[in-house]
Amino acid sequence: MTRLTVAFAAASAAAVLASLAPSAAARVIEFRVDAIEPFADGTTFGEHGSYVRISGIARGVLDPDDPQNAVIVNLDKAPRNGDGLVEYDMDVFILHPSEPGAGNGKILYDVTNRGRKFLLHWLNDAPSTGGAAINDPRTAEDAGNGFVLREGYTIVWSGWDPGAPSGPDLMAIRAPVATDDGAPIVQRIRDEWVFGTRGPGDQASADLSYEAASLDPAQARLTVRAHRGDEPTEIPADQWEYVDARTIRLLPEGTNFENGRIYDFHYPARDPVVLGIGYAAMRDLISFLRYEPQDDAGNVNPIALSSSATGIEASLAIGISQSGRALRHFLELGMNRDEADRKVFDGVLPHISGAGKVFANHPFGHSFRTATRHQDYDFPENWFPFTYAELEDPITGARGSLFHGDGFDPLVIETNTATEYWQKSASLLHTDPAGEGDVELPDGARVYLIAGTQHGGRVGLSDAPGPCVNPRNPHNPAPALRALLVALDQWVSDGTPPPPSQVPTIGAGTLVPFDAVKLPGLPGAEMPRYVTAYGVLDDWVDPTIDAGPTYASLVSQVDEDGNEVAGVRLPPIAVPLGTYTGWNLYPAGFAEGELCDRDGSFIAFAATEAEREAAGDPRPSLEARYPTREDYVAKVSAAASALVQQRLLLPEDAARYVDAATREPALP
Repeated sequence: MTRLTVAFAAASAAAVLASLAPSAAARVIEFRVDAIEPFADGTTFGEHGSYVRISGIARGVLDPDDPQNAVIVNLDKAPRNGDGLVEYDMDVFILHPSEPGAGNGKILYDVTNRGRKFLLHWLNDAPSTGGAAINDPRTAEDAGNGFVLREGYTIVWSGWDPGAPSGPDLMAIRAPVATDDGAPIVQRIRDEWVFGTRGPGDQASADLSYEAASLDPAQARLTVRAHRGDEPTEIPADQWEYVDARTIRLLPEGTNFENGRIYDFHYPARDPVVLGIGYAAMRDLISFLRYEPQDDAGNVNPIALSSSATGIEASLAIGISQSGRALRHFLELGMNRDEADRKVFDGVLPHISGAGKVFANHPFGHSFRTATRHQDYDFPENWFPFTYAELEDPITGARGSLFHGDGFDPLVIETNTATEYWQKSASLLHTDPAGEGDVELPDGARVYLIAGTQHGGRVGLSDAPGPCVNPRNPHNPAPALRALLVALDQWVSDGTPPPPSQVPTIGAGTLVPFDAVKLPGLPGAEMPRYVTAYGVLDDWVDPTIDAGPTYASLVSQVDEDGNEVAGVRLPPIAVPLGTYTGWNLYPAGFAEGELCDRDGSFIAFAATEAEREAAGDPRPSLEARYPTREDYVAKVSAAASALVQQRLLLPEDAARYVDAATREPALP
């Protein structure tokens, strides 16, 4: 039996409620509330009023002998307390309407991304305070346009990822280390580093994912390669050294690892953390907040309406990138059914997750990794099943689905950008694994491509190239996400189905192999040479390069401008100022020819026909497309209105597009 407990500092409330019996399962044992403070100086968010910030620590326990916890790898090897249970604790942060009953009666759980809170930046267009996140929301500016607050949600964040970095305002979970009857577990594993891509370059040292069990260089091996398909070259042991048990560096001291190259380090590691506990922690926290007005000790649920009712009618979850993959993994593991046989989430919305999950329920897992062809490719992420229809794996012969068909599956809306089709095999959400035909999804699932957007698309993203050679794609998919979250809520609340899935299909000829994409000439742009596909990974420690068949990875066909013809075509694609892609490339001397991480490209149209002809650009100029600004504004207004009619855009966002069109600087 899993028990997760929450204990308040409110002694008087505990005394009043102590006589009430706790629930039979998934109980909370301690939740220390550290602070309850006004949010945004008491700013009112529509009819739901003001909000408060609630922060604290939840402490939980898991029974390794409960069959429902058997899917958690190494839980049986974790230390147990006197009751035979495994302990952990996690940070919790909540934004909750100030007045009882003022909210919409629903939890919106934002799955943290490497400890970071993404929701307000990515959904509310609030300015980021660093790392694409708002980790300590306090001000009205942190609320952005107020969208999720105006909707009245109780917004919950918690630590779930034991591999997340630590730091101020980051959400953490403290999970135990597995042992072999008390003795350390040691296994030879592999770390990989590529500097200058997702993090800083010019590094003189590299951090290990786990503590080295031995500092003897003879027991380790460091290699380097320029491209994933190259045979690795060994770096002799006299050209590197351990700084300590969690760090190595190159010799002579001060020598930097080369940016863009792939370094692999094989070494004996010790003390694997039981990473999969994070999924059970999500499950039990949300079940407590949703269903239990009090904990075992009689302390009140911090968001409960009263001492006898929580007032929570439903719970939704959203996850972005790694967090969305975590939701997909959560569903595969059957975690949406709590131990009292109650549904945890009624609806989930994974965004930019592709076909993947998280390397987070494995011995010596690395939950922070995310695969592309050049980086982290040979680590577990993209394994069957990929979608919500029950299918057969043509490589292994297995059958499976992310849904369990047991009555506890949530309603699901999945959204992806073009990048996930190019780098994350998102087509596997709606085709068979061989890419031979479209798949009919069950009634409880919808999938959407937000056309012409990139993985990191969000407010404030510039078209500066970053580590890539082409200008970066600045198209923000958030307006579609807002509309689809509203659609998911309506689906959960009153059964109103969301709009039909909007994706390219094989049957319509809009979903095609890479070599069938009819890309026009894009002056000055580097063009892609492949699309990333994944196969069955038998061994992540010693992978065999390019071994075995791969699953199909198809992409959207494009129009004469190079913009995707299928999916949700927001006004920047329906009435374009250039070509917006889900792919970009690394520059010469830096993994040259490889797709640039998860970035897209933006190649602007020429302003005039004279400029177009001088550049040899086959795409009509802005001058030819939009003879007057009024013409451009009218076309944007028509495109936005059509999307509102389809429930793929909210009226407030349609108005924002029209207003921006009146001020578009690219037009005279």
